[in-house]
Amino acid sequence: MRGIPPVDQPISHKNNRNRSKLRWLISLAVVLAVAAIACGSSTSSTGASQSIIGDESSSSGDLAPDFSVTMFQGQDVVGGQEVSFHSLFGDKPIVLNFWAGLCPPCRAEMPDLQAFNDKFEDRALLLGIDLGQFTGLGNTDEAKELLAELEITYPAGFTEDANVVRGYQVLGMPTTIFIDANGEIFNKWTGALNRAVLEEKTLEMLAQ
Repeated sequence: MRGIPPVDQPISHKNNRNRSKLRWLISLAVVLAVAAIACGSSTSSTGASQSIIGDESSSSGDLAPDFSVTMFQGQDVVGGQEVSFHSLFGDKPIVLNFWAGLCPPCRAEMPDLQAFNDKFEDRALLLGIDLGQFTGLGNTDEAKELLAELEITYPAGFTEDANVVRGYQVLGMPTTIFIDANGEIFNKWTGALNRAVLEEKTLEMLAQ
């Protein structure tokens, strides 16, 4: 009997294999959940005037972090091809929209962003910043293709500063930050929004 391996040895190996499989399944579930969050709360690619919108965060009063911007378009509005975000403070409030070329909710809200800009461009600066390279949702070429396809004309560009994602706590795509004329964060919206929400939050910011 001494030469016979313990009877529980094969069972132990089987348990180890089961535990390894369970850990793999849990890891896969986490990855899938993060991927779902990365593209916002709406996955519709239909018109932007939909009722599905994201989540509002309360105003923070913190100074909006600075970062460098390379413009796709709107250089005449922001004052150059390469600008720092802080250089845009002081004139009027800023509606900062983080988006990506392969993000369906971003595509869905863009027509409403354009309509908002057409109405509010004298009272607020709308600036779109492509974060596709940091979120796995496209590159700069795909971002420019989306702007051209949807005939978007408001200022838009990209940044190479990965700290933007952490600095602005971008937890989903798209994310829109409402920043007052002093450069302080007034409000934040995670997920797709529509023209009515854009106008409401901007008017609240202008009235403060």
